[in-house]
Amino acid sequence: MDAHVPQRARVDALMRDSPIYRFLLIGALWLPAAFFLWFSLRAQFAWPVVQIAKATLLHFWPHLFLDVVAGADEINQATGQLLAHHGDWMQVDTNVLYNAVKDGAPKFAFFDFALNPMIYGYSVPLFAGLVMATPLETWRRAVQIVTGLVVLWLTQSFGVVAEAFKVLGLQLPEGTAKMHELGYSTELIALAYQFGYLILPPLVPAVLWILFNRAFIEELTRPSAAAAAEPNRANAVEAPQPGE
Repeated sequence: MDAHVPQRARVDALMRDSPIYRFLLIGALWLPAAFFLWFSLRAQFAWPVVQIAKATLLHFWPHLFLDVVAGADEINQATGQLLAHHGDWMQVDTNVLYNAVKDGAPKFAFFDFALNPMIYGYSVPLFAGLVMATPLETWRRAVQIVTGLVVLWLTQSFGVVAEAFKVLGLQLPEGTAKMHELGYSTELIALAYQFGYLILPPLVPAVLWILFNRAFIEELTRPSAAAAAEPNRANAVEAPQPGE
């Protein structure tokens, strides 16, 4: 058993000297901190997304959407009771009339609903944690985070816009009829929503980090000098000496 102790010590030393070992260790420390900061400032991180979604919806589809407001009330759909106000949510006011009374005489109103942009935003702390764990100069790290934020806010806005169409066009009968009247494909709406919800949030931060740090990734995948020297050191010890 004692013969394996030096071998385990060498393996532990190689792991401590490995760039990937250091990267995983530092990443394990930075990712929780990034998620904590992101969640603590969720209203501030959601604000750019709300503004981008507002500009997009009101510019391209003014016949469907009237306004987008940062902050929204959470209401119990069964009782109509106000549960909470969320500063990181957004309210979407549409131009579609619907019957607001389920039983009794019909009462028509413009349909409005609330969305939570933060369900698409976990890509931000994920990307920030990866960048902070990467050995970079301070200015290069700052450039990557700022550039990444812009790209991630745009992809997050895509998810929000797609969900707005999903709620209006797929969950509201009057909205579905309006989509068919305008010639919009409900299948395409569902596909865009799934793409923005399931694919973009985990994929985009990983692709951005890879594109920004290709040299470091090559270093991670390249065998370390210590690992390459280890077999040679072992051979030198085991080789028979002259005269033996």
